[in-house]
Formats: sequence, C-alpha cells, structure tokens
Amino acid sequence: MSRIAVFGAGYVGLVSGACFADLGHEVRIRDVVPERIDALRRGEVPIHEPSLDDVLARTSELMLFTLDVSEALDGAEFMFVAVGTPPTVSGDADLSSVWTVIDELPPGTRATLVMKSTVPVGTGEHIRAALGARGLDGVGYVSNPEFLAEGTGVHDFMNPDRIVIGAFDEADGDALEALHQGIDAPVVRCDVASAEMIKLAANALLVTRISFINEIANVCELVGADVEEVARGVGLDHRLGPHFLRAGLGWGGSCFPKDSLSLKQLAANSGYHFQLLNAVIEVNELQKRRIIQKLQRHTGKLRGKTIALLGLAFKPNTGDMREAPSLVLAARLVAEGAEVRAWDPIARPEIAGVEVYETPLEAVTGADAAVIVTEWPELAALASAEVRDAMRTPVLIDGRNVLDPEAARELGFVYEGVGRPEPVKVEH
Repeated sequence: MSRIAVFGAGYVGLVSGACFADLGHEVRIRDVVPERIDALRRGEVPIHEPSLDDVLARTSELMLFTLDVSEALDGAEFMFVAVGTPPTVSGDADLSSVWTVIDELPPGTRATLVMKSTVPVGTGEHIRAALGARGLDGVGYVSNPEFLAEGTGVHDFMNPDRIVIGAFDEADGDALEALHQGIDAPVVRCDVASAEMIKLAANALLVTRISFINEIANVCELVGADVEEVARGVGLDHRLGPHFLRAGLGWGGSCFPKDSLSLKQLAANSGYHFQLLNAVIEVNELQKRRIIQKLQRHTGKLRGKTIALLGLAFKPNTGDMREAPSLVLAARLVAEGAEVRAWDPIARPEIAGVEVYETPLEAVTGADAAVIVTEWPELAALASAEVRDAMRTPVLIDGRNVLDPEAARELGFVYEGVGRPEPVKVEH
C-alpha cells in the first residue's frame, strides 16, 4: 500500500483517486472548493459518473478529503496533479491552477509529482526547473496522462488501453508503474515530452475521425448515399476500425475542444501551421450550425416557431455541459427568434431563452420541430404516435442518427438525419 495525495477533486482527480483506493492505496484528495470537500465528506458525489458512488462507498476507509495542503501531503509518496487546464482567449492552456499546486508545495517535500492534468509539451521541463530553483530536488516528476471518457471513467481507469509513463528518472517511472499493479494493460514507457504529446495527439486523431465522417455525411446528403452504411463498410477495414465514425452534430466536452486548441496553439507557438487540425476544428464548428439550415428547410423562418432540443449534455451518461453542441444550437435558435424548449435527464443548465422540461413529451408538446442533440437511450423510442400527436408539426431532426428513418416516416414524421438519404419520390 502507498499513500497518494491528489490535487483536484474534479472528474479526473476524483475518479483516479477512488480507483487507486480500490486498488488498495491510501488516498487523500485536496481541493480548494469547500462546498465540494464538504459534500464528499458527507458521502455525496458532486459529479455524475456511473459506479463512482459505489467505488467511493467501498473505499471510504482509505480516502480522506481535505482543503489543507499539508494534510494531503503528510506521508505521501506520490502527489497527483489533476486540476483544470482550460483554454485561454489565445487558445493556450491555462496552467495557473497547475502552478498554484507547485507553488504551494512546502519546503522539504519529498515525493514523486505525477502530472495527470493535460498540459502542453515542455511543461514537465519547466516544472522541474522551478522545483530545482526552490530547492525541491527531492521531488521526482512523471507525466501520466489520463484517458478517461466521461460516462465510462471508472471502467476506463481499471481497464485502460494503455498506461503512459514518461519520467525524467527511470526509478520514478518504475515506482509509478508498480503503483498500477492490479491493472492489466500495456505500459508505454517514454520521455516526459513524448508522454505529454501522446495525450494531445490521441485526442487530435479522435476528433479528426469525427470531423472526417461528418464531412462524408455532408457529401452523402448531396449525392444520395447513406453515411451509416458508408461508416459500416469503412469500419470493417482492419486498418481503420469503426471507432469514432459516427456522424452527428460534432464533438464537445471538456477535453476534445480544449486539447485540440492547445495542440493547435502549441504548433503555432513553435512556428508550425497545423493545417489539418485547423480544418478539423472548423468542420466541427460548422457542423453544429448545419442543424439550423435543416430546421429552416422544414419550418421556414424560425421566428415565432417552437423548437425542442432533446438532450443538452455533450454526451450521454454525464451532466457535463462544457462545449456542448446544445449551447450553440440554443443560442442560434434564440437569435433567430424561436421559442426554445429542452429536455435532458441529468443536465439542468440555465440557458438564456430556454425552458427545460422534465420529460421529452413535455418538451415537444406544441413544438414545430424537435432536434435530437444527445443520444440518450430514452430517445430511442421517440418516434411514437403519442409524440407525433403532441407536436404542432411532427418534424424530427435526428442529430445523432438514433432513430429508424423508415419507421419514423411511417408514423407520419417528417424525418431528417445526418448524412442519410431522403426517400425517393416515385412519380405516378
């Protein structure tokens, strides 16, 4: 058993800390938000993440939540930095929270600092220099990027595709690898800069696949092909695989937008114009707005029309609204003069001009059109006679291609998906 200090009780810090405790380690999580620490001490989980509450409950004797740096570090062999690094106005990663953690380390600290936060390449070198300047030469440094997807975070931690460890000193890397004992996964040992780049490159490749299939979907709409069939045929190629080839409204969340901008800016700051990544980001921004055009084709001008947005979180099984496509859609619809209704089973954001309802049926009642924004399982049965009769005009824009187009049209809906062909009109 090792003692671990985790700085940051957000998504990454809380999931990582709980899972390390589940592996048998003693974990102390420190955060600067008193309300969050108080809630955790009461046994309340401040984020929605499947099975996380169960892990926290069974590891309660191994976990401590604190606002105090010294209490967190007392006897710690490892100190994980899991604080936010949001984008600044320029697109660079804001490392102020990371540097706050470094600045708060007391004299004489001797532990291995493990960077979980997503940081620009070169951050490890800067931190090592800063630690040395303060006389904290006894603090080791390891880059250990996280690959946790919201909604499957606990599973992803315990069953990862790989564990990436980039260390300046081999002994520090060995110690961190041993800390993961009990997890069966390939371990990638490399230098710190390469570990930092692996995280950014992985997310950049994932968003490239999403934007690529969305571009294919847009072309499919023009030529009469079905992007679902295209993606299935492409994904069966063993060189490519089916992952992240789902056409839709584009990507959002806390990681993809931030990390793609960070890598783009890192390249620019280094004197390189990352043309492909620039295009990937542009495609994603335009994809969200194409839904407005689809609505206008079926309803005409949107002023005075009632539009229901079904799903608000950026993905299912989370209440996270960061960079959610629904925010762009809602803002554009309100700007067009539409009355906007919304539903989500978890997220309850306050969005100007948007009224959130408790059920999908309530949200679509009297609506001129409904848009599936998030592929919540509850929406799989949306195309029903009850929903059709509740709407003023039964127009369904399926932004995630979750419904059967033929079945929806047979029920009397005007249906349009993303990259799916319109039915062929036969002249008699």
